[in-house]
Order: sequence, then C-alpha cells, then structure tokens
Amino acid sequence: MGKPKIFVLDTNVPLHDHKAIRHFRDNNLVVPIAVVEELDKFKKGNDTLAYNARHFLRDLDTISGNKGFGAEGLPIGKGLGLIKVEPNHPFPDALKDLFIDDIQDHRILATAIWVRDNHPGTFVALVTKDVNLRMKAKAAGMEVQDYLTDRVEEAKIENANSEVQYYTLRPEVLQGLVYGPENAIEWKEVVARKPEPNQLFKFRWEGDKSADIVCARYDADRDRVVLIKSRSAYGIRPRNDEQKMALDALLNPNVRLCTLTGGAGTGKTLLALAAALEQEADFDQLILSRPTVILGNQDIGFLPGDKNSKMSPFLQPLMDNLNVIKGQFRPTSKEAGKLDGLLKDEKLVIEPLAYIRGRSLGRAFFIIDEAQNLTPLEVKTIITRAGEGTKIVLTGDIFQIDQPYLDQWSNGLTHVGEKMNGQKIFQHIFLRKGERSELSELASKLL
Repeated sequence: MGKPKIFVLDTNVPLHDHKAIRHFRDNNLVVPIAVVEELDKFKKGNDTLAYNARHFLRDLDTISGNKGFGAEGLPIGKGLGLIKVEPNHPFPDALKDLFIDDIQDHRILATAIWVRDNHPGTFVALVTKDVNLRMKAKAAGMEVQDYLTDRVEEAKIENANSEVQYYTLRPEVLQGLVYGPENAIEWKEVVARKPEPNQLFKFRWEGDKSADIVCARYDADRDRVVLIKSRSAYGIRPRNDEQKMALDALLNPNVRLCTLTGGAGTGKTLLALAAALEQEADFDQLILSRPTVILGNQDIGFLPGDKNSKMSPFLQPLMDNLNVIKGQFRPTSKEAGKLDGLLKDEKLVIEPLAYIRGRSLGRAFFIIDEAQNLTPLEVKTIITRAGEGTKIVLTGDIFQIDQPYLDQWSNGLTHVGEKMNGQKIFQHIFLRKGERSELSELASKLL
C-alpha cells in the first residue's frame, strides 16, 4: 500500500459537497483555518450553500470532539485517513511578492504550499473548484486538482445528447409500425441487442429518402418498438421530431421522471407546461418552480416586499410561457378561462424552489425549470419528495450554468440523467433545434 497523500481543501469543496471529507479514501486532509472562517459566513440561511456549510462544520466538530487536532490530525472514520485544521501560514520568501492582495484565497494557497514544504516526499495537492485559484496555484508551482467525486464522464454526457438511434428499414417493416393495427414491431427487426427502456429511434424508408422520418421508442413493458405519433397538448403542437418525442414522454403516464435538455428557445419549458395543463385532471396540483440564482451571490432578502414580490423577477419566465399557451386561445374561450381558474384556485402554482423543501408531493405534476443550477444533492432531495402518482420534469441547459460551484459535468441535471438512465420510469430527450424565432436560432449558432 502506498503512502497516504495529503489534500488541502478549498472552501468551495465542502460548499459543493458537505460529505467531501469521506470521499478521499485513506488519504489525509488539511482544512486551512481560512476555510473555516469563510464557511462561518455561509452557514446562515436556507439555501444549499448554508446547508452544506453547517453540516460540514458539525461533522468536523464531531470528529474533533473534545480533542485538539494535534500535529498529524484525527481519524475521519474506519478505512479513512486523518484530518486536521491548519492555522494560516505565510508564503515562503521566494513567493511573498507574488500576490499583492491579502485575501482568503491567497491564505489558503499559502497554507497549502506550507503543508507541501513541511511534508517532503509526500504528494500534496490543493483541491478547489475555483478555476481562478487553480490558475494561481499553478503559477506558484503548487499541485492543484478539481473536486471530481460527483463529476459525470464526458462520454456519458455526449451519449445523453445523442440518445436517438438512426436506422434505414425495409418498407414492409416500417409499414407495420406506421400502418399496422398495433403501431409496433419486434425490436429484433431493428437492432441485434435488446434496447434500453425508452430508447428513441428515427427510421428512414429504404430506397425513399424523400419520405418522412418515422419516430419511435422501445416500450419495455410491451417489449416492442412503438410508433411515436404527433400529438398536441393544450394548443401546443411539436414543431420538430425531438419536440414530438418530448411531448410523447411528457404525456406518457408510465414515465414518472423526465429530463429535457437543450439550448434557449428549443421549447423545453413550454412543452412541459402544456403537457401539465393537458393532464391536469390526473393530478391534484400542477407545480412550476425554478432555483433562484442571483448574480453576485446576494440573498433575495435585499429585495423589498413580500414573498411574491421578491420572487416575481425569478419566476417571470414561467409566467411568460403560460402567457404563450394562453395566447393560443381567445380571451373568452373555455381553455383561457380554465387556465385562469387553475391559477385562482391554486391548482396551478408557481413557487420558488426554496419553499418546496420538506413538502411531500403527492399526485403532483412538478416542473423544475433551469435544473442545471441544482446540485446532485438538491435534485435527490426534490425527487425523493415524490409521492404516489407524482410526475417530475426537469428542464435546463447544462451549458448555461449560473452557479459558481457547478459545471456541465457536476450539476444535478447531468447527474440524474446519468444515474437514472435505463430505468423504465425515466426518459431523457435532448432538444436540438431552436423554435423561438429565426433570430433566436441564428444568434444561438453564431454568437
């Protein structure tokens, strides 16, 4: 067995994962005192950063008990290494003029360098999710790494974005799928290996490239490939094949968890809202929500007014999509009146995600918009609230993340897609084509 390594943790590691210290196996950990000081500033509040800060500090306190950390540190647990809180140390003389500002990041880096210099022959690395601090550490000659425990492999993300399989089939096979009484064919007529549940397909007619593409999916319960028909939901019709597949999943009662990813204007939120309204009789409540991510990491308490007025700017995009759906009908129509009634009776509610914590969601159609800004822990917390008869839809763009400690590999939306892949009650659709406007599509490609 090799000599244990030493990892020095930056503040953003426990803020991202409060159980991080238990994910370094038998290696030893150092927490600079500057990290403890920073966590103290984060611990108040109801958001995930505050939750993680509190739990990490409590875990650290439990480990230390009534003892000091000593020179070597204290055992974290069975099969794990040692941990200690290290006081601040200055940069060595050769580096003391490298950074001008006396800030916590520089204190953490200086402490990491001190740990390295005082443990010759031992691998020592600073672990941080802060790209800027990683660049500074490299400039100072310090070994530095990202925290990758919950990072999804690049290949799996690419697979999620290309989950549709393309085949050219003989006319007699496709005719059985499109015109047959069951609109289904044996999967063995398409592929050699049994597909994953809800695998999506696009079929072309052999010898006729001008014919329409046929969309289908593998139904694990029927053990057959079934036709995906073009359907509408509360006045909204799909404009492309991926939207057709998405609406099929959203209207499928056997799919209890659905993720829709894609760029701006691809119709993710609009399709989810339309499907929820189309099936409102099957659910006790339709809940629309999104995480509140504010530039500068400020708290919504700085905004004046009650909960509704504070949250209005963050939830307005959901209202915009509702207005698009309502705009399909005359103001005096039954559908428009029904939508107003659902809002008035609070069967259709738009709530900030922070107010969902602790609730049990029974027979609800629950849509979480901008889910790429959630951590894996937050997504797990939400999905485990689902009661009998509940359907959860997560929408977002993993390349448009506003949380400072998340990226396309470690966010909750990517995480749930990777972990739930292959389950009968789960389906993922990647929407490729923007349908908002010609200008929006052009800007998305060129700017």
